[in-house]
Amino acid sequence: MFAGHVAVWFEIPVADLARATTFYQSVFAIEMPICGPEEMRMALFPHDENTISGCLSACGGVKPSADGSTVYLNCGDDLAVQLARVESAGGKMLLPKTAIPDYPGFFAHFLDSEGNRVGLYSLN
Repeated sequence: MFAGHVAVWFEIPVADLARATTFYQSVFAIEMPICGPEEMRMALFPHDENTISGCLSACGGVKPSADGSTVYLNCGDDLAVQLARVESAGGKMLLPKTAIPDYPGFFAHFLDSEGNRVGLYSLN
């Protein structure tokens, strides 16, 4: 189904699944169903059979971090909409909306409610 895609799934580690789910639902204006057994609880980002998606993961052994890999989330038309909601939802902007040199689009970075550095991307 995702043959040819470099990435097929992502998990953002969280310490408090309820708090993190509320944060992401507020920033992205989405619903995130919570599923999985108690030791592997996760909140799913919206997806369908043709999209690559991921989750917030409260599985044991993972810790939120501002260091390491950065997941970039698609913000549709303009990431300024989501970025404007970050601080009121309990996060912190790290890098404002920035044009990508020699490539179409813009990106930004923020810290989520759990302390993860996350990227945003949009064409405009």
